[in-house]
Amino acid sequence: MNETSQSVSMNKIRIAVIGLGYVGLPLARLFSTKFPTIGFDLNSQRVSALMEGHDATLEVDNALLQEAIEKNGFVCTTNIDDIRNCNFYIVAVPTPVDVNNRPDLRPLIGASETVGKVISDGDIVVYESTVYPGVTEEECIPVIERVSGKRYGRDFFAGYSPERINPGDKLHTVEKIKKVTSGSTPEVADLVDQVYNAVLQNGTHKAPSIRVAEASKIIENAQRDVNIAFMNELAKIFGAMGIDTHDVIEAASSKWNFIKLSPGLVGGHCISVDPYYLIQKAQVYGVMPRVMVSARRLNDGMGDYVAQQVIRLMNLRGILVKDARMLILGVTFKENCPDIRNTKVVDIYHTLQEYTNRITIFDPWANAERVEREYGITITRKLPQERFDAVILAVAHDEFLSLDIRQLAGEKGVVYDVKGILPREVIDGRL
Repeated sequence: MNETSQSVSMNKIRIAVIGLGYVGLPLARLFSTKFPTIGFDLNSQRVSALMEGHDATLEVDNALLQEAIEKNGFVCTTNIDDIRNCNFYIVAVPTPVDVNNRPDLRPLIGASETVGKVISDGDIVVYESTVYPGVTEEECIPVIERVSGKRYGRDFFAGYSPERINPGDKLHTVEKIKKVTSGSTPEVADLVDQVYNAVLQNGTHKAPSIRVAEASKIIENAQRDVNIAFMNELAKIFGAMGIDTHDVIEAASSKWNFIKLSPGLVGGHCISVDPYYLIQKAQVYGVMPRVMVSARRLNDGMGDYVAQQVIRLMNLRGILVKDARMLILGVTFKENCPDIRNTKVVDIYHTLQEYTNRITIFDPWANAERVEREYGITITRKLPQERFDAVILAVAHDEFLSLDIRQLAGEKGVVYDVKGILPREVIDGRL
């Protein structure tokens, strides 16, 4: 890579980040503190809002974004010509699954076509999107070659550095995350590693190959999925026995090597999606990943399980479930963030909807229009002033901790705590 070393050196790096969502925007903003950086996205409304200094995902503080624009010259654009002079392309687009839970690589292929239209000799493209091992070099690079007419390994080079953004987490922000890096040649790997190290406080781990880096990312989320599934299975077992699962976990965690996790709903764009990528690829190689498949099936069924537990408690209390007034607190997939991607709260809603249409969802964080568009569900951002037959705390937003939830349920109403954070005297059941 002698020619590339001369063409792309640390003091000549010009970065383009493709995809300005939960991953791409924080990364682009951070890189702009050290390198000339342009953010590219197809969503013109998103780009306009960012250039006005507002991030709807709340991952980048408005003041910080404004500083990047005014002080660092950070620019967001939908015009592909604006990124043509860059030489270090970072792809950070979503990697969803289809209705059959099969990997949907279309966003990744589209982003690769974009890179192929602008890439020049000696340039480097680094992928951050979560994929199964082999996607970068077997699926994405051929697209760039086809569109650009250039040859991989001779005219341009690649790397992979898996994203580790945790939406809503203000402690483990992008600059504090230790990143895995890799490159298509040892020289490229070194350069990619240097570029990321220039902005990261806790450094990097340089993987020996792109495939190893891809695999490391996919098992991060698959491991959490499996571990949470075990806790959810315990919650079902102990629930049937009349034992409080959280009491059991507290007791077990007194042992030094017990891994303390809690049962819960597994949604979002990572833990509930990424394992399907490895599941699909494993089967191509003739391996049936039974543990991961079972974990996915179990976790995907927890919304319905919660709803059925609420219905059981109502029946025991003599509350008629048909046409009952229900309040669900929270619709985002996790606390203190507006992210509604793949939220499992909607599964609770749909199961309860079989019995009643008098269901209110209150969430001060979620965008009501987006929830309506994505799920066809109407929510409110204002706390209702009425009494309900059942109140379900589904998301642990800070705002909910100060609510008088017992009062919302009245004397006879059922309170169910999915997150296990409410005082025991307030609730009638918890996961």
